[in-house]
Amino acid sequence: MSKTDKSKEVAATKTDEVKEVVTSNLDKIKETANSAEEMARKIWLAGLGAYGKGYEEVKGRIETLSTDSNKLFDELVVKGEKLETEGKDKVKQVKDDVLAKTEVEARIEAVRSKLGFGKSDEEAKIEELSAKIEELTAAVAKLS
Repeated sequence: MSKTDKSKEVAATKTDEVKEVVTSNLDKIKETANSAEEMARKIWLAGLGAYGKGYEEVKGRIETLSTDSNKLFDELVVKGEKLETEGKDKVKQVKDDVLAKTEVEARIEAVRSKLGFGKSDEEAKIEELSAKIEELTAAVAKLS
């Protein structure tokens, strides 16, 4: 073998070695790129999963709140109806008491009027007595 052939063979071997290193490095780069792409995809999917889970939790809580608020509203309506009934009963009772008192007062006034103790008669009697007292006072003053 000649020197040229030997140099060619060494060059071919070196070229093959370089090709292997380059190929090996390219494979590592592709593997790293695939790994990075897969990691990025997993990060994206984790974000989507977090969004989906958060959405479902919020949706569940909203449904629970809606159900609870409807239940609370119904309870408040029942309580309001009960209080309304109690209030109406109380107003009716007070009204009946006032009417009964007014009726009793009217009867007493009627009896007083029949017996001659009406307010207008009393006022007239007071005026009459006041006039007599003034006359007597004047008479006593003349005598003194």
